[in-house]
Amino acid sequence: MIAADPAPADRYAARHLRSGWLCLLVFLAAGLALESLHGLKVAAYLDLDQAVRRHMWTLAHAHGALLGLVHLGLAATARAHPSLATCSHGHVASVSLDLASLLLPLGFFLGGLWHYAGDPGLGVLLVPVGGALLVLAALQVLLGLRPAPEA
Repeated sequence: MIAADPAPADRYAARHLRSGWLCLLVFLAAGLALESLHGLKVAAYLDLDQAVRRHMWTLAHAHGALLGLVHLGLAATARAHPSLATCSHGHVASVSLDLASLLLPLGFFLGGLWHYAGDPGLGVLLVPVGGALLVLAALQVLLGLRPAPEA
């Protein structure tokens, strides 16, 4: 078996390390902002009729931060399995995870930004698309880790 070129694996891992730490920076800061809204007793966030907003924004923060950790996990996986960076499964996983990292938190945020009578706004429709992309990313990583058939 020929060893995979380490340069693509290093680039792949570095890209997901940057994405992971960027997600953590953005969404941990968002969590601090939410805590500030709570601590300052901002009515637009804490009033009973804003429960949907509070819930959606909390979900945006949590999913964004967790997706940052998934990026870091993908970077570690690429380092342990360099062939993932050069196979089609690895490419699909990378793009799918990038899109999921945008659509999931954005859908929750927009769903809370404009909400109606106890229901989230239409932005929440991005959430199932982002969730499906996240499932696709996980599946593609698993498929990319399969051992290559022996010739």
